[in-house]
Amino acid sequence: HYINNADQAIATTSQAGVDINVAEAWKLTGGDPRVIVAIVDEGVKYTHPDLAANMWVNPNPSPEFGNQDIHGWNFTDDGPITWDQVSVDASGKKEGDSGHGTHVAGTVAAINNNGLGVAGVAGGTGNNDGVRLMSCQILSAKNQPTDYTVSRAIKYAADHGASILQCSYGYQGSGISSDRVYERTAPLEYEAIRYFISQNNCPAMEGGLAIFAAGNEGLSISNYPGGHRSCISVTSVAPDGLPAPYTCYGPGCNIAAPGGETSGLSGGEKAGVLSTLCSEISGSDYGYMQGTSMACPHVSGVAALGLSYALAKGKHFTREEFISMLLTSVNDIDSRFEGSKTSGGTINLEKYRGKMGTGLTDAYQLLMQIEGTPCLKVKTGKLELVTLTKHFGGSAKDLTYMGVEVSAEDMQKLGMAVEPKMYNGQLMIKCTKPGVAHITVKAVGGGNRPGTGSVMGGIEITKTFAVIARETGAENGGWL
Repeated sequence: HYINNADQAIATTSQAGVDINVAEAWKLTGGDPRVIVAIVDEGVKYTHPDLAANMWVNPNPSPEFGNQDIHGWNFTDDGPITWDQVSVDASGKKEGDSGHGTHVAGTVAAINNNGLGVAGVAGGTGNNDGVRLMSCQILSAKNQPTDYTVSRAIKYAADHGASILQCSYGYQGSGISSDRVYERTAPLEYEAIRYFISQNNCPAMEGGLAIFAAGNEGLSISNYPGGHRSCISVTSVAPDGLPAPYTCYGPGCNIAAPGGETSGLSGGEKAGVLSTLCSEISGSDYGYMQGTSMACPHVSGVAALGLSYALAKGKHFTREEFISMLLTSVNDIDSRFEGSKTSGGTINLEKYRGKMGTGLTDAYQLLMQIEGTPCLKVKTGKLELVTLTKHFGGSAKDLTYMGVEVSAEDMQKLGMAVEPKMYNGQLMIKCTKPGVAHITVKAVGGGNRPGTGSVMGGIEITKTFAVIARETGAENGGWL
């Protein structure tokens, strides 16, 4: 889900590049402790060796919570955070915590480069620089959250500095099919979300982000609250780049991310998402899960990386600007939705086309948008002619080009046998491997050569682009 090299042990149908393209992003930022992500879920195991250093620490624990809200609070039981509660029903069946909150927390910000377990999308570089995780617990054992419980948790996150709500929950099969019905059904939660997104808790962005799982019932509509226009709803793809059979899709769904498919592909559990767990209830501190619950924290982590990079660059965006960048920093998946897929059941792929959101989230593209470097998307194995009109102006085809520069290392990385060149105002390029590279195109504005002391001429124009090569690509270049 971070780096997909088409490993056949995961799935015989794995597609290289069906990942969140985070390895390149990590070369620019691993995260920033000033970015706080609230995990609204089961309690997060804050003592986990792969999470402890990235847990948010409350600088001013409140008497309202007995001064015990160190890393957050258990709003369901109204006590300190728990993660290992188990009960037994009348038939002797055990039920209770599953480690769900700890699992999604690990995907957002498990500590990187510490020689332990797993990495988090925004887990830092191993120098105590990952984003911070706040546990806003709304599930405990078999206790289900109420509208009041959830609203308290979200308000707590807003009042204690969180800028992202990571919410891998939703009202499954509730019959809520419009924003208006949701607002009437859960008025306290809705008001709390409105309150959260109005807070300015991160210097890089006005307002906050509420990111939700789309749902796992395979319905042609997002679950709420994710389906609400103020929230971001995340659908799930498998390692094959196709919809996971369980994912919801359709109206209200905004963006896709890897969520795993442990019950359909040849790799079994290894085709799922590996993250942190609670050894007290699972016997191990790590394990695999699947679901839009697992897709959602990928997008939360990518958003957290984006805010971290914006802080490093001294950039500031409105909430709307940042969401627009997040939802357009994607790779195409729709072009492969043809025919059917059989894995744990047969699904008609064509019904998902245009309904999984804008595309598959891409961390590196988001960072490029933040720094202002344009991305050019190309399909591997195909000679591409990429129009540069929007980058060099309407007369791009009439300009004189001085050449295209690309390092030998980047050429090798993308499998370029021939250097890219300009042809009739278009970039001619062929990549045989998925990956990322930088190229620089030089042109002359106002003549066919640059001016010198003795010859009148034009001004040299230089533009640097990030090339994103993937095995799939939209014919329109990936635009919405």
